[in-house]
Amino acid sequence: MRIINGDIVSTILNRLADLGRLEKRVLVTIFDVALCIAATWIAFSLRLGEWMLSSAPVRTYMIAAVLLWLPIAYFRGVYRAIFRVAGAGTMIGLARACGLLAAPLTLLFVLFPVPDLPRTISVLQPLIFFVLLCLSRITARYLFIEVRGQRLYDGVQKRVLIYGAGAAGQQLAASIRHEPSMSLSAYIDDDGRLDGQVLDGIPIYHSAKLGRTVERLEISDVLLAIPAAGRSKRKKIVRGLEDYPVHVQTLPNMRAIMDGRVSINDLRELKVEDLLGRDPVAPNQLLLGRTIVGKTVLVTGAGGSIGGELCRQIIKLQPKTLILLEMSEYALYSIEQELREQLSENQFSNPPEILPYIANATDASRIRTIFARCQPATVFHAAAYKHVPLVEANPTEGLRNNVVGTLIAAKEAERAGVKNFILISTDKAVRPTNIMGASKRLCELILQALAARGSTTKFAMVRFGNVLGSSGSVVPQFERQIQAGGPITLTHKDITRYFMTIPEAAQLVIQSGAMAIGGEVYVLDMGTPVKISELAKTMVRLAGLTVRDAEHPDGDIEIVEIGLRQGEKLYEELLIGGNPQPTKHQRIMRADEAFIPWGELEERLQRLQLALQDGDELQAIALLSDAVPEFKPQTATLTAKSA
Repeated sequence: MRIINGDIVSTILNRLADLGRLEKRVLVTIFDVALCIAATWIAFSLRLGEWMLSSAPVRTYMIAAVLLWLPIAYFRGVYRAIFRVAGAGTMIGLARACGLLAAPLTLLFVLFPVPDLPRTISVLQPLIFFVLLCLSRITARYLFIEVRGQRLYDGVQKRVLIYGAGAAGQQLAASIRHEPSMSLSAYIDDDGRLDGQVLDGIPIYHSAKLGRTVERLEISDVLLAIPAAGRSKRKKIVRGLEDYPVHVQTLPNMRAIMDGRVSINDLRELKVEDLLGRDPVAPNQLLLGRTIVGKTVLVTGAGGSIGGELCRQIIKLQPKTLILLEMSEYALYSIEQELREQLSENQFSNPPEILPYIANATDASRIRTIFARCQPATVFHAAAYKHVPLVEANPTEGLRNNVVGTLIAAKEAERAGVKNFILISTDKAVRPTNIMGASKRLCELILQALAARGSTTKFAMVRFGNVLGSSGSVVPQFERQIQAGGPITLTHKDITRYFMTIPEAAQLVIQSGAMAIGGEVYVLDMGTPVKISELAKTMVRLAGLTVRDAEHPDGDIEIVEIGLRQGEKLYEELLIGGNPQPTKHQRIMRADEAFIPWGELEERLQRLQLALQDGDELQAIALLSDAVPEFKPQTATLTAKSA
């Protein structure tokens, strides 16, 4: 019988929902007239203490109320509202309309009194009518959103928990009520005073009870409605969910909260970038602007991960001109369009000029032409090949692009009178075990030697580790493998890496360059190194899945160890020597490291360039090893090249 009744209710609701707009308005108008009549009966009964359904005063008042209500409702737009999504705005509109109804009714029966019709009815009846109207809208919303929506959805309903019972959480909960695939089971909040309270029928629990609540209520999805929380807070929450296969999502930022428009569509996957690294430190605005504001700035490799983020940060600081130098046409087009959109959104009073140039840093004449034409004051040299296995397999191209490109860019910067030249280096340049790392160390040696020789250009190098979300990062690879159902391929269970978000790295690079005097190697504080195996497990958990191993043979994703790649280290370092010196910024250190005088280094670079022109890989690698004595080419590499 319950199923039959349910089918009948669904059929009626579906037919009502399928009615045309005019038909719905007529139907609601008739229903409201009936409520107006009912409100009249109730008002008289409450006022006189007995039911009076058909007396002359009742009929007179009833006719007057209906005749006045219809034009008032029409002019107030009562029937233009969408009843199934009625909210506070709808209720306020009804209150105003009922208030307007009370005024003429009171005036009418004061001027033209009717025997046995109490004057207070003109106030009491509109109040009762307002209550009945509100109840009808709430009931309609419940029937069409909750009942009909649930019956239309035939999938498995997610049991949802919202972390955060503040404004964001409440707005998100209101959106969930319109989503039949979700059922809100509870709130979690850090405020202990809310523990045990109920918010709109949903219980609130303290964050200390997170795990128990997830398990007891069989939660499938946790939604983080705490946009202002830092990485450390998110990391703590995720750590508390490690033992539970829940899917975690988060709201992106505070802007939607301030605008009061949070919905399910604002949710995004909680990425590992939200957890790794530190909470950001506010940048030193003086350092940020020193080499940027009002100046002509050039970025090589502008379409890459680091180069692109440098451009995004630089454009905010309002340079006079931003020059984009990139060898990939598509990458250059993409970053140029993004920056122009950024300018239109920010609406600068004096927007910077953006000049895109397709160019290869190893093309000396092209670089000379661009530098001479644009006369940049600051250059950020981010152009480089950074993928270790690819550079290992293509050593001459890696050396040509990284070393020769840096040499040409640096010398042309000197020729053009560039004031600041900042090289983006890598932690792999420290005691390198691969050609990519050794090539970047040689790039550092070039700038150190040029600075020591004496130059009007302030050369500086900024060395840091992996950045999350970059083209060479392991994170996108793990994401693809998880989406494919696994396995996740891990080179070694004990391998560790430093990680930093791209925006933080770019900000610190800009501030490092502003402190340069000439020849410094700046090292960014990368925080605590991360074990890649733990990173992989965290990413699996964030996807609402479990790791399959010997202890959990029924898990979803397996993690497979495939062995270290050629030239790969178990761990990375940031300093060659010891005793790093502090700087004006707490996350930037200065390293004093040995270098080769320019006269000696220049001769080695000339021999290297000749070997690259001849395509002599063995000679090029031998010359690289000679210039960077910490680099010891692996026997397998040399054997492969000789073969």
